Parts: sequence; C-alpha cells; structure tokens
Amino acid sequence: MKKSAAAFALGAVSVAGFSPFDLPFVTVLAAAGLIALWMDDERPGWTGFCFGLGFFLFGVSWIYVSLHDFGAMPMPIALLATLLFCAFLSLYPAIAGKIQSKIPASPFARAVLVIPSILALTDWVRGWLFTGFPWLSLGYSQTNHSPLSGFAPILGVYGISLLCACCAGLLYAIGKPLARRTSILLLLGILSLGLLLGKIEWTRPSGPPVTVSLLQGNIPQNLKWTDSALQDTLDTYMKMVLASKSRLIILPETAIPLFFTDVPPGYLDMFEAHAKKNGGDVITGLAEQLPYHEKTYYNSVFDFGVSQSPSYRKSHLVPFGEYVPIAPVFGWLFDLMNMPMSDFSAGSIDQKPMRAAGEKLAIDICYEDVFGEEVIRQLPEASVLVNVSDDAWFGDSIAPRQHLEIAQMRTLETGRMMLRSTNTGMTAIIDRNGKVVKQIPPFEEKSLDGFAQGYSGTTPYIFWGNRAFLFLAALMLLPGLAKFFGKK
Repeated sequence: MKKSAAAFALGAVSVAGFSPFDLPFVTVLAAAGLIALWMDDERPGWTGFCFGLGFFLFGVSWIYVSLHDFGAMPMPIALLATLLFCAFLSLYPAIAGKIQSKIPASPFARAVLVIPSILALTDWVRGWLFTGFPWLSLGYSQTNHSPLSGFAPILGVYGISLLCACCAGLLYAIGKPLARRTSILLLLGILSLGLLLGKIEWTRPSGPPVTVSLLQGNIPQNLKWTDSALQDTLDTYMKMVLASKSRLIILPETAIPLFFTDVPPGYLDMFEAHAKKNGGDVITGLAEQLPYHEKTYYNSVFDFGVSQSPSYRKSHLVPFGEYVPIAPVFGWLFDLMNMPMSDFSAGSIDQKPMRAAGEKLAIDICYEDVFGEEVIRQLPEASVLVNVSDDAWFGDSIAPRQHLEIAQMRTLETGRMMLRSTNTGMTAIIDRNGKVVKQIPPFEEKSLDGFAQGYSGTTPYIFWGNRAFLFLAALMLLPGLAKFFGKK
C-alpha cells in the first residue's frame, strides 16, 4: 500500500515539469523515484499503473472541462469518463513496469538502459496506437529551461523522453557507491552535450521577415456556434482584419463558424481585398462541405489574398471530438455531448505547404501539432510553421499552456518559427529555438502583431523522424534482449 501511494504521489508530482509550472528537474527526480521503486518490486506493473494514474489524473484532468463544461455531458458520466480515460493511459507505464522486470540486466544497466528505453518506447506507442495521444510525453517536460532540449533537432521529443529517463536512472545510480563516479560523469556528459547541441544553428534565414498579425477573437465557446452570436463573431473578425496592416493575417481554427458556402455574400471578398491591399494574405479556419455531399465536410484553412493557395484540410482528427470511432459501439456516448461540427472527414496526409505572403506555411490545425512526425511531412519545403487552434474547449485549465509547450517543441525539432492563432489563447509567436517571442494574454480580444522569419534547411529530425530515437532505444536494450532470448 505504501509503495502504491508513493508511486501515485510521484506521478502527480512529475506534472510539475510541464507547463505552466516549468520545473523540468522535478519530472526527472520523480522518474528517479519510480525507478527506485521498480528496482525491488514484486508488482512492477501495479506500481507503474499507480504512477500513471497520479500522472494523468493531475496532468490531463482538463478533459473533464471539455466533456462537462462545454460538451454538456452530465457530471457523473463526465467524471467517470475522465477517470476511465486516465486509467486507460495508465496502462502504458503499467506495461512498461512489467516488461522491464522481465529483461535480464544488472542493477546499473536496468536503471540506466532498460527502464529508460522501455518508458520512452511506451511513450512512443502511446503517441500512435488507437490514433495516438502523445500529450504529456516525458520529453515535453524538458522543453523549457533544460539542457536536454538541445537534443530535439536530432532525436525529437521521444528521444528527449529517453534521455530524461536515462538521467533519472543515473540519479538513482549516484546513490550506489560502486556506480557513483561513472553515473556522475555520464550525467554531466549528457547535460553538457545537450547544451552544446542547443547552440547549433541547424537552419538558416530565407528572405526578409514578414509582418504578421495573429487574431484572437476571444469568442466564448458556449456562444461560438449559436445563431445569436454569429453576427458579433463576423463583425469582430472583420474589424480585426481591416485594422491590420500586416502582409500575413491569421485567424484561429473555425474562426468563422459556418460552412464556406454559407458565409454571407461579400464577406470573404472583403478579406481578399484587404489582403491584396497589404500585398499579402488572410488565412482563416473555416469548415468546408463538399458540394452534393452533405455528410462530407472538413475542418479546413483557407487563404484569401495574393497567393490564392488551395485550402488545407485537417488530416488527423480527434476521436470523440471530431469523429466517432466505431460508431455502433460509442455512438451513444457521443450523443451525450453537445459538440457541434463533430463528424468531420479526414483530409489527405500528403498536402503541400500553403503559399502566403512570400512564405511556405506548414499548416496544422489544433491537435495535429502534437504529432511531430506528421508536422515534418511538409518539411523541409515549408519555411514557417502555422497552428490554428480553438483551445476554448479547455477553459481556463492547464491544457492551453501544455499545448503551447508542445508547439515550442515542434519549433525545436524543425528549426522553424511557429505562428499560433487561437480563439481564446495561447496566441503566440515562437522562434526556432522554442522561445515565445510575443504572446497575447488568454481571454482577451486582441491582435498579436510582429514579424516572422522564414527558414530553410533540414534538422536531422526532419530527415529521419523518430527512426534515430528508435535505433538508440533498441541499442540500449540489445544486451538485455540477447540474454532474454538466449534463455529460451
């Protein structure tokens, strides 16, 4: 019981490494505590489950806000759904605990090689299995104020998960007299290498900076899709667009809460005329319905202005938020929620960057930017990353801050700036080093004006994606796996 409580507490405390708390060393220390529990554990799977339950209940409890506060799901069912979801996610560290206990290894190798590899690999599997939920991968805890962020352009977020857990294992090993000197040297070596890698400029500026305006309309989520608020929404964004003199103006996801074909005549023409007057483009989120196919519609981004780029259609949809997986089984649950525009079709996975204001924009919509290997599909051709979101679904929870942190990791991996335009926050300009250059406070109607520099070139991560991380993780497991299969 004490070990279970300790594991739960360590999981809860480890959330402090992520935004908005940004204490990366806390996550490393908590992971070291988990490793210590696993080193002499008769029930490693249960210990891992308890750790995961504390981790996810405290880290993604904002799901309740989406289900109940904005999805209108009854409180008891929303609470149960959130608990079950967190319990499901906790199976990943539970499986990690069980697997690591089966691989033969010395105590030092187990702490420093085996457990870190298994933890990172289960992080990776969680990022794609059942369409994936990579939120709170360990590596994101090292985005801000950590030397490990220097590895992002090479190994990506999962590689940082691996190194984060490896550092935790070395901290555990420092407590063992026979391994102390080696552990200290290895720990200092990893951190020093991260600092050195962080100083490398993997990409180079291409062309002059472009003026940008990122519009945050601050439309209340409970009003956004109502007929009574429609005209106010249209007026708000028209006023903000016409007030901007920037070449690139970006509106949030589904900023205009209508199908493209239902927008009042002349409205989008005014966007286009103003963009051309500025010598650039207006980019806006807008639902797109195929002619003669009433049940086929997309969460899209359109360009109005000089460039006349084709629309971008969201390809990675959110289960239960944008479509119903296995509708005959889960349709009843979806009926309990009030989610407008919630049965989208998926766009193609091989869409090209959108040309606008002299730049090539790698567009992703909301949740898509949590999938690093999907973002790099448009690279190295794209010069700037653009994310349009509507995080109003999460209210004033920690989710929008966590989402901003995820966006920062994408800039580190790709060596590109990111422009984030959101409905209620966090609207921000992020430089290629993961630093938030400018930001609008949440829940304010405001335009974020600044500059965006396009970049060309390729980071190693753009070139090989997660393959380098997978190779390194497999290499660290190789001796133990050889012993395991040698016994068969």
